[in-house]
Amino acid sequence: MSASGLPFDDFRTLLKNLPGPNAQVVDMARERDSQLTKPPGALGRLEEIAFWLAAWTGRKPAVTRPLVAIFAGNHGVTNKGVSPFPPSVTAQMVENFAAGGAAINQICVAYDLGLKVFDLALELPTADITEEAALDEQACAATMAFGMEAIAGGTDLLCIGEMGIGNTTIASAIYYGLYGGTAEEWVGPGTGAQGEGLQRKIDAVQQAVDLHKDHLNDPLELLRRLGGREIAAMAGAILAARVEGIPVIIDGFVATAAAAVLHAANPKALDHCMIGHVSAEPAHMKVIENLGKTPLLALGMRLGEGTGAALAAGIVKAAAQCHSGMATFEQAGVSDKD
Repeated sequence: MSASGLPFDDFRTLLKNLPGPNAQVVDMARERDSQLTKPPGALGRLEEIAFWLAAWTGRKPAVTRPLVAIFAGNHGVTNKGVSPFPPSVTAQMVENFAAGGAAINQICVAYDLGLKVFDLALELPTADITEEAALDEQACAATMAFGMEAIAGGTDLLCIGEMGIGNTTIASAIYYGLYGGTAEEWVGPGTGAQGEGLQRKIDAVQQAVDLHKDHLNDPLELLRRLGGREIAAMAGAILAARVEGIPVIIDGFVATAAAAVLHAANPKALDHCMIGHVSAEPAHMKVIENLGKTPLLALGMRLGEGTGAALAAGIVKAAAQCHSGMATFEQAGVSDKD
C-alpha cells in the first residue's frame, strides 16, 4: 500500500511510468532479418513477432520459458441466473487443470508450455455487481498485487487466461462501462446462454452499469466495481510483465477485459501485449479494434482457460526460432539479391 493510504495509488503511479521498448535491440533484429535466406517480408507477421519479442525482452528474439497463467474466480452475479452452469464448476475445472484433463493441458503439452493455475478464493464469490461493488479498493488492489506474483520463478513469454462461471457477464459489463453503447451489443452466449438466460445476462449488465455509472470514469474504480478477482489478477500480471520485460499474449473475451481496463488508464499499457485470438463471442473483435490490436488467430474458439493464447504461443515460438535458427545468405552460400 502506498504512503497515502490509498490502495490504488501505487498502480496509478506505475501506469504513468511504464518502461518502453528497446529500440537498439530491435534494430539489431531487423539487421539480422535482412540477411536471412528469404525474400524481405516473406515471413509476414512472423517477422514482426520476432521484432516484438526483441523490443520487450531487450535481447535477441527467443522463447525459452513460456508460461500459461490461469486465474480462477467466482462471481456473485451468478445468483441472477446469467449462466447455465453453477459456480461449483469453477472449482471443478481447476481440479481438472491440476489433473491434466482440460484442453489447455493438451495444448501446453503440444507446444511445451509451462502452466500455473491460481485459485482466487473460489469459496468466496465477489459481491453481485447488480447490487453493490464487486470488491472494495483494498481487496481489488491486493488481488492485482497477487496477480503480479504470477511471473515469480521466471518466464520470457506470459500467456494470460482465466476460468470463472459468470465471467463473460462481468467482461460484458466492463466493456459496456468503458465504451458505452447498449448492453445488448456487449453480451454474448458465453458458456451457452440462450433465450431467457441470455436476456438475464443483458439485464444484469444493464443493471450493474446503471448502478455504478457515476463512478466509471476512473478505470481502476470501474475494475473494482464491475470486475472480479480473476480480472484484477490478470491486470496485475500484465503490468508486472511490462515492468519485468516480458511479452504477453492475451487470451479471449474475458482476459481482454483486464487488458481493456489498463488500456483505458494508459493507451500505451498494452504495447508489450498481443491478442492471441479473436473469440467467437460476438463483441470480442470490436473490443480488439478499440485496443488497436490485430488478433493472431481466428479459430472460432470461446473456451477461455488460456487456450487461444497458448495456441498463439506456438506461433510466437516458431517466429523466434525462424529468426535465430535460419542461416544467413553468407552462411548458406546462397546468392543474395543484387
